[in-house]
Amino acid sequence: MRTRLLPLLIVLMAGVLLALGFPLAVSLAAAQQQRVVVDRIDDTARVAALAQFVAEDRSGADERRAMLEQELTRYYEVYGIRAGVFYRDGDAMARAPETWSVPEDGEGRQSFQEALLGRRSDDPEQVWPWQTGRLIVDSPVVKDGDVVAVVVTDSPTGQMRSRILEGWLFIAAGEAAAMLLAVGAAFRLTGWVLRPVRVLDAVTHDIATGRMNSRVAAAGGPPELRRLAGSFNEMADNVEEALEQQRAFVADASHQLRNPLQALLLRIELLALELPAGNEEIASVRTEGRRLAEVLDDLLDLALAEHADADLMLTDIGEVAAERVAAWRAVADEKGVRLTEHRAAVTAWADPIALSSALDAVIDNALKFTPAGEEVTVAVARNGTTSTVVITDGGPGLTDEELDRIGDRFWRSNRHQNIKGSGLGLSISRALLAAGGGSIAYAHGEPRGLRVTLSVPRSSPTA
Repeated sequence: MRTRLLPLLIVLMAGVLLALGFPLAVSLAAAQQQRVVVDRIDDTARVAALAQFVAEDRSGADERRAMLEQELTRYYEVYGIRAGVFYRDGDAMARAPETWSVPEDGEGRQSFQEALLGRRSDDPEQVWPWQTGRLIVDSPVVKDGDVVAVVVTDSPTGQMRSRILEGWLFIAAGEAAAMLLAVGAAFRLTGWVLRPVRVLDAVTHDIATGRMNSRVAAAGGPPELRRLAGSFNEMADNVEEALEQQRAFVADASHQLRNPLQALLLRIELLALELPAGNEEIASVRTEGRRLAEVLDDLLDLALAEHADADLMLTDIGEVAAERVAAWRAVADEKGVRLTEHRAAVTAWADPIALSSALDAVIDNALKFTPAGEEVTVAVARNGTTSTVVITDGGPGLTDEELDRIGDRFWRSNRHQNIKGSGLGLSISRALLAAGGGSIAYAHGEPRGLRVTLSVPRSSPTA
């Protein structure tokens, strides 16, 4: 979820910073240019004040005109700004350098015409750092209410563009620093928001895999998620209580029914003494009574398997499998089934008693459905983070639909209803393995039969 939430937050923050940075950069450039324009306006106003006292004589002999030319020359030499005072017809009253004249076209000519109308020229267009333009500022020289000349300044923009670029770099550095801080804040924020979600997800997975005592610990995060965690714990408590009641009911019912059933079977045996030998009805009642007793025993085993906690320890899986194969070899020999073992030195974290019981249920199931002359194999191996015991039988196997249902409580294939069993053995195996973090899986055997894989973790659950 963080990988989806973080890019969204980062894009939003980048958009906000850019939305603030672009206007700030434009404002900085405009402020720098306005500062230069104001300086030029002050300069042109001062020159215009001097030009008002220059005589109308254009011969150049006037002392005031010589002073004005000297002033403009020094101004040009010191600042590198071309400046001049031009009559209405464009002739120069004074200028520096001597070769400079009023622009004939473009923005300079337009501002000169505006100054002839008695007003200062409009602010020049914005000069950006990548441009090489110049700033032209004109100011009218007014005498006796009439515009007699125009002061024109033509300023280079190199220094101004450098200052704008420096300001932009400073803004960019600030934006980058702000973006880094924002990303760091986004990581902290998403971690703070999603930490309860991750904890909730982990606890949900634990409960889904059978660890019903898992709960969401008190943690930080938004109040809504803290309330959700509390509600989840309450729900888990209620679910666990309901399951405990169900297990207790199954265990109590199985236990309480065993005594009346045993008494009933005893009375049936006493009744059989009064009937002729070989009575089919009595034999059928005996068979159903024993089957009911097996079902009650399996129900009690299932309730205990789902209720008991696993006593995990580092276990030699190959040795446990070899013991169970040896225990079942007599049954296999009696049926004429070859029971073979592929042993390997493999360890895993498991409850040896629970694993042995699960292996007993699976091997018993395999021997039931494997005809004489066929083979049942038990192979131990490593598979990444788990150790596996694979039991493959030589029976008729299952269809795809039956494969999806195998392991359900009391489920048996319609083709195998005549074979002894309650349909709870594989459910008991699954419950025993799940208590220790293991699992059981089913697949088609090759070329036929059923392949059952028991998996237990190789690392400690507390690691």
